Amino acid sequence: MNGCFVKPLPRALLLLALILAAINLRPGITSLAPLIERIAAELGLSRGLVSMTTALPVLCMGLLAPFAPRLALRLGLERSIALCLSLIAGALLLRALGPHTGLLIGSAGLLGAGIAVAGPLLSGFIKRHFAGRMGNVAAWYSLCMAVGGASGVVLTIPAMHWLADDWNLGLAFWALPALLALLLWWWIPSHSESQSTEAQMGLPWREPRAWLLSAFFALQAGLFYTLATWAVARYHEAGLSLLHSNSLFSLTMLMGLPSSFVMPWLGQRFGNRYAMMMGCGLLASLCLAMITFAPKVVPELWAVGIGFALSGSFSLALLLPLAEAGSPLAVSRWTAMMLCCGYCTACVTPVLTGLLRDLSGNYQVPFVLLTSLALLMTVLAWYLQPKVRRSSR
Repeated sequence: MNGCFVKPLPRALLLLALILAAINLRPGITSLAPLIERIAAELGLSRGLVSMTTALPVLCMGLLAPFAPRLALRLGLERSIALCLSLIAGALLLRALGPHTGLLIGSAGLLGAGIAVAGPLLSGFIKRHFAGRMGNVAAWYSLCMAVGGASGVVLTIPAMHWLADDWNLGLAFWALPALLALLLWWWIPSHSESQSTEAQMGLPWREPRAWLLSAFFALQAGLFYTLATWAVARYHEAGLSLLHSNSLFSLTMLMGLPSSFVMPWLGQRFGNRYAMMMGCGLLASLCLAMITFAPKVVPELWAVGIGFALSGSFSLALLLPLAEAGSPLAVSRWTAMMLCCGYCTACVTPVLTGLLRDLSGNYQVPFVLLTSLALLMTVLAWYLQPKVRRSSR
């Protein structure tokens, strides 16, 4: 549909569409965390293999992100997002067919494909429709992703109990909000994208700045998805009850809600996003060190801290391509590269953690590695500062 004949929609409706889409980008992944040990036991899977249910979507989110700008050129930005939501809903509905390893891993791949393409396109959607208020809208965007991620952890067990204590139906429950979002997005008219030279350019592989952004994103994403997979198991191994372990990880996810909203807003308002990114990295390092070496010492404090740090670093990372690129499609290109490199690297972390757990016999060894990655993330945030870049030229 040609953009010049599309009647403008109210901003509130466009914001609602963005919110509903954002909510559905995480529950399909985080809903596995409370059930992962049960799934591994019932299906007879090793921890390394069952971690693929988290790692495979993350890998797809990386490998397929570069196709987002091309799809937007072909179908239009809004229609492409609707197609992604269709894929997410379909992947989650597949999980209702039965507790089978093939279905579980196959649905994880489809889920990752939908999320992979939707992420860069939603950044371009923000640039197109909210150019004057990108910081505020990006705050709502990251908040709603955090809401979806936290809901996947907190509500999956109650949903499973409500659905005859069937874990595959508990996972499939998350198709309902995806279908709700899809109804609205199919109704929104799609704008045709310009076939200009810039629109047809590939990802910014030759931009050193883009590689730095990608590296930071990879570190924070790897930490988040590893905790989404193994945090409950780590707490439980340390001697906490399964109920207490689940409540701690739920607290981590819930603490991400205020962080994901406040941090990008503050970063946009005061222009200190790099200092805030360093603060998030230091806080994540401290919390992971405590979870590694003293998980029973005030565990609620470190659960709150790690949730605040990782959600804050993620939401601040989402702002970076918006500041680097000028047009909606250029933002999608920068975001696509950041997600491609970031997620392709991050998907290794949950699998490596599971393998190290199998080899070492406990979770302390792999969590030492996670603490080191958080420290590296802090160093990279320091290097990303503009004054550091200028002095190094």
